[in-house]
Amino acid sequence: MDTAQLLTLVENELDNRKAVHITTLDVRGKSSITDYMVVATATSSRHAKSLCDYVMEKVKENGQQPLGMEGQHVSDWVLLDLGDVVVHVMTGQAREFYQLEKLWSVEGEKQNS
Repeated sequence: MDTAQLLTLVENELDNRKAVHITTLDVRGKSSITDYMVVATATSSRHAKSLCDYVMEKVKENGQQPLGMEGQHVSDWVLLDLGDVVVHVMTGQAREFYQLEKLWSVEGEKQNS
């Protein structure tokens, strides 16, 4: 699965599982860790974990092995590392506090919603 297919799979699965405010950040040239970050809001810590679990299962079904998941044990921020795509699922309060979009954005860059 190439990066574009992986990104589409992640975005679709988050949308299908009722994540809100899904934003994709293109961090190529800004980070050596990954190419894209997908940030989404969950309604609760449990919902955040479930969203990442569903994405991880869908990725595995498509023959890709996730590199890891952090924060899944009662956290308001769960990170799923898929290599070229890193998924951040946060509660609304955590997302407002950390403002990842602002951190990774360059003035004049357009974000997807």
